[in-house]
Amino acid sequence: MTKDQIIEAVEKMTVIELNGLVKAIEEKWGVSAAAVAVAGPAAGNAAAEEKTMFNVELTSAGAQKSAVIKVVKEALGLGLKEAKDLVESAPAMLKADVKKEDAEAWKKKIEDAGGKVTLK
Repeated sequence: MTKDQIIEAVEKMTVIELNGLVKAIEEKWGVSAAAVAVAGPAAGNAAAEEKTMFNVELTSAGAQKSAVIKVVKEALGLGLKEAKDLVESAPAMLKADVKKEDAEAWKKKIEDAGGKVTLK
């Protein structure tokens, strides 16, 4: 399989399939997809720019899992089974590179439903 064929196959995958792929790669090679911490600017430098794009990660469905599934289903436009699988696989990335306002709105909706979300 060529690199282009792999990229094409990944482009066609759903969020749940991508999440499973990442977990399989982490297990197979003992690596982590977590971002590496980067040292902040040295003292005396101008203040770092405020982050404007965020990744929305569901860290826990909480006690009201069915309510969280409903919110995730509607927000991502997923089928019921896909949304359920995604919520049950928490921690799971819901959306990447989202504007700050949108990320905070997602967080509020999911937390109002009983879930726990982190913005990265």
